[in-house]
Amino acid sequence: MRQSELFAKTVREAPRDEMSRNAIWLSRAGYVHKEMTGVYSYLPLGLRVIKKIEQIVREQMNQLGGQEVLLSALHPKDNWEKTGRWQTMTDLYKIEDESDRELALGATHEEIITPLVASHINSYQDLPFSVYQFQTKFRHELRAKSGLLRGREFMMKDLYSFHRDQADLDNFYKKVGESYREIFKTVGIGEQTIYTLAGGGTFSPYSHEFQTLTPAGEDQIHICAKCHLAINDEIIAKHPTCPECGSVKRTIQTGIEVGNTFKLGDKFSVPFGLNYRDTDGQMRPVIMGCYGLGISRLMGAIVEITADERGLVWPITVAPFRAHLLSLGSDKDTAVLAQAENIYKLLTEAGIEVLWDDRAVTTGVKFTEADLLGLPYRLVVSARTVEKNLVEIKGRTVDEIKLISSQNLCALIG
Repeated sequence: MRQSELFAKTVREAPRDEMSRNAIWLSRAGYVHKEMTGVYSYLPLGLRVIKKIEQIVREQMNQLGGQEVLLSALHPKDNWEKTGRWQTMTDLYKIEDESDRELALGATHEEIITPLVASHINSYQDLPFSVYQFQTKFRHELRAKSGLLRGREFMMKDLYSFHRDQADLDNFYKKVGESYREIFKTVGIGEQTIYTLAGGGTFSPYSHEFQTLTPAGEDQIHICAKCHLAINDEIIAKHPTCPECGSVKRTIQTGIEVGNTFKLGDKFSVPFGLNYRDTDGQMRPVIMGCYGLGISRLMGAIVEITADERGLVWPITVAPFRAHLLSLGSDKDTAVLAQAENIYKLLTEAGIEVLWDDRAVTTGVKFTEADLLGLPYRLVVSARTVEKNLVEIKGRTVDEIKLISSQNLCALIG
């Protein structure tokens, strides 16, 4: 893509109403636009990052055998009344249509997926299976803050699994945990993200969270000094000693919850009559699990972990483009433009995503914005490189600059 055609522009100054690292850099770099507190629009570069994260997650969900669906965002009141959450879920957005029917904007989808599945299964032979979706969620968050980390409208992947018994759920639950670890490793924050024991709310005695350790988080995580088991602050009173090794020594760190897993059991199956006929012909409730992962929150967490004093620093797996090509000089430098055009075509034809800064702006502006946008590789074409028939290459996180031939470029950054 040519940067001259990119409608979203960078901003020199940090937005006055933003305090968090992720919101400041994403706004300044033209990845997102704040509409109101807790609500953001995703601009072309930001959406490319979101889609990269989605695809990484999608591949892992497919490996688990998950089937992708897209569930409705508008929910009938009756479904929420059956589970009792119409009255108890305080952050639910409620609206009325022209016929005075009360509806909810989807904050979570147990009230939709459970009756839907109930209309499609009958026998034990239909189980187990799992479905997942990428969906915009809406929550009346009174403490919307920290940019993408706590919003009122956000993107989420939710996976729901359906089983004959608890043992089968337990087995799948472990697989999801392993899959989540692989996701966080792939997007570049695996070392900072830890598996954490948490409260189960009204679902079960316990659940698990994936907490990315950073001062930008708002959850307090107690980590065993001996075996490194992590426990969320909300349940630490129940465990004066480590439930894994018995140690009393812990360190406390701050984290961002980027994923969670719950064993739902039959909590939603019973209200909706989600049953199956077992091998003896007896009707039994389907056992369920749910597994959430915040796509937009994960994007913000990556920025909190990787950004530096000059701007964004995207891991190569989620960067909107792999390379940022800068052609230096004026529009009259035909040799420079010709080499840049050739490199742009070479990379594009090789399937390497490249953003070409072909704008008529100063060299200083191009270098500054290249750091701000945070693409993994910066490629520079100038009068000096044209003379030597070389290309200048620099990684975003290193200071070393190399000169290489265009023929070797694809192999180096591909």
